[in-house]
Amino acid sequence: PWQLPQPISRPREPVHPYDTEGRVIFSSSSVSLLPPNMAALSAWFWNERFWLPHNVTWADLADPEPGVEYPKAGHVLSALPLALGIFAVRMLFERFVALPCAYILRIQTEATRRAQPQAILEKVFTSITKYPDTRRLEGLSKQLDWDVRRIQRWFRHRRNQDKPSILTKFCESMWRFTFYLYIFTYGIRFLWQSSWLWDTRQCWYNYPYQILTPGLYYYYITELAFYWSLMFSQFTDIKRKDFLIMFIHHLATISLISFSYVNNMLRVGTLVMCLHDTSDFLLEVRDQKSGRGVRGKCWVPLAPDPHCFLLLCGRH
Repeated sequence: PWQLPQPISRPREPVHPYDTEGRVIFSSSSVSLLPPNMAALSAWFWNERFWLPHNVTWADLADPEPGVEYPKAGHVLSALPLALGIFAVRMLFERFVALPCAYILRIQTEATRRAQPQAILEKVFTSITKYPDTRRLEGLSKQLDWDVRRIQRWFRHRRNQDKPSILTKFCESMWRFTFYLYIFTYGIRFLWQSSWLWDTRQCWYNYPYQILTPGLYYYYITELAFYWSLMFSQFTDIKRKDFLIMFIHHLATISLISFSYVNNMLRVGTLVMCLHDTSDFLLEVRDQKSGRGVRGKCWVPLAPDPHCFLLLCGRH
């Protein structure tokens, strides 16, 4: 059975998170030297009155009892190499797993009509606009001695060339579905043995002196690394209309996961991440049903609606 750590009683004195030379007290093993202006800015941002309970300092968390481990800011850096590993696994997964599955389901790349090579129109398309107005169409018609309808048809074919194929969408969506389902299963298995899943008050018991367990560490760092990999892959995937929105979303998610880890809000953080993962893998299946991915496949209509699922969870 799960046993909560006993409260640690120790004399606490108000310690500033930076010493007189600007060195970070609450960082990991290495002590970094900051310029005075950066030290002042960081000291303001990491103010103990905002991040920690009363009469608790960063120095208390940086010097735990023997055999006790607390989250440290340096731990989040280990997510970066893991993110590159996840990105490499994704490339292999899409090629050797998702692609054969797409062929089994008879999902193939749609044949699109390519636009006739035309340097002037290509320059307008790439550097000026993809949707020329009437005035520009008439100017191009006189310059090229083409009919306006022919120019409109060229721009329509050119736009269709940049649209992602159903096969590409399926491979990307299957990778996200697989990871979300895996991390959700791991989260449920881990939280099922924890006390704060059944009694949320345990999320704040003895805070912030809550021991970092290997399960908590792996859960958090894996989630953080996955969102780092999503941010990396945005620049290599097919550009979509919501590129900026998703970039801000990934950046906000990475910030929230990182800050909650540094502040040792791991218990409540695991509940939030598991709740989000509950809907994420369902949404990936739902995307196929909505027409952005696979159309007309027999298994897609069986996908449950994640919004109804979350509504039922909230009501109970």
